[in-house]
Amino acid sequence: MTGAAQGKMSGLHKMQVSERRALVAAELGIEAAELDRALEAGGLEVQTADKQIENVIGTYALPLSVAVHLVINGEPRIAPMVVEEPSVVAAASAACKLVAKGGGFQAETDEPVMISQVQLYDVPDTAAAKKAIEAQREDILRQADAAMPTLLPFGGGARGLEVRELGGAMMVVHLLIDCRDAMGANIVNTVAEKVGPRISSIAGGKLGLRILSNLADHRRVRVRCRVPVEALTTRERDGAEVAELVEQASRFAEADPYRAATHNKGIMNGIDPVVIATGNDWRAVEAGAHAWAARRGRYEPIAIWRRSGDQHEAALLGSIELPMALGIVGGTLGNHRGARMALRIARIRSSMDLAMVAASVGLASNLAALKALATEGIQRGHMSLHARSVAMSVGAMGDEVERVAAEIGRTGAVNPEAASEVLRRLRGEP
Repeated sequence: MTGAAQGKMSGLHKMQVSERRALVAAELGIEAAELDRALEAGGLEVQTADKQIENVIGTYALPLSVAVHLVINGEPRIAPMVVEEPSVVAAASAACKLVAKGGGFQAETDEPVMISQVQLYDVPDTAAAKKAIEAQREDILRQADAAMPTLLPFGGGARGLEVRELGGAMMVVHLLIDCRDAMGANIVNTVAEKVGPRISSIAGGKLGLRILSNLADHRRVRVRCRVPVEALTTRERDGAEVAELVEQASRFAEADPYRAATHNKGIMNGIDPVVIATGNDWRAVEAGAHAWAARRGRYEPIAIWRRSGDQHEAALLGSIELPMALGIVGGTLGNHRGARMALRIARIRSSMDLAMVAASVGLASNLAALKALATEGIQRGHMSLHARSVAMSVGAMGDEVERVAAEIGRTGAVNPEAASEVLRRLRGEP
């Protein structure tokens, strides 16, 4: 995206839906009619949904939006987001704009390696079994490769083997599988089922579960950003004070798991919508993120904020690291036009590229939440956007929505009763 287009995106929230579509389509080089077709009926017809899962009675729509001002490794991007909560997209975009002033997000990922678990129990001697399995490592990995012939031509395949003793007579073998652009659940499950009997025979124990792990800690994404202190200045506070308040909010989450849970929820406010928009398994990503947060035996934040020590170029520094198992082939993408279009909107080139986009939006969402909490409080901005939903819930239409929302937001009475009263006055009703 060009710098000029980034400037146009600043007024995106003031446009009609058709105008936004036209702008996004023009910048991405997509035919407007093609974008319209991809998003029609939420990108998924009921006939297709009926074949996707069982007992279908319809489809359920959520808003598809775009976060703007996102710059990753020097490249401007647009992030598709599917989310129902007011303020999430606006907050993420605003934070991306702040980060862009410091050069944008710097992101990197591990190779897309997933863990295929083979459980063994009633093992007579786990120490001896571990040595025996490790001694046959190469043969086991060759058998694993043979179980996924369609992946090998794309550069994927078995990459390693780990054996863990779990106590008592139980142990688990991890087969490390490079899944390339697939999320990999079906691949690693197939490998575990094919190789499991061989491993059980070597160990002399009983064969238990054979399935992937959603704690994909060999497939992590890391993102850093730098926000100049002057960019954080508000009408009430200077940037240095805001930076200090954000750092103290981060330290609160590091010290208290009760706060860390809400801190991380704010991160997932950004990550989950990108994951959902692109047809990926957000439950798997959530499970991995929270397991990673508790990896040291205590629940901790997955994003950290600190002020830089450079007095000549003061800045707020943010960083995030978490497992991110995403795919851009297979799964829902095969039958969901909207998910495929979301990948085009974000110009996604690989599963690793998608992970960097999702994690960057997550870090932006965290910054937005901490800045709001530490300065004006989270409710002011959130409730002003929530007011529109309340206005629509009582029947406001067209221009009435903004007028009702503005009035109930001004008075602070953001509830259906107040909205109904304002709407009646606007319409001249008794």
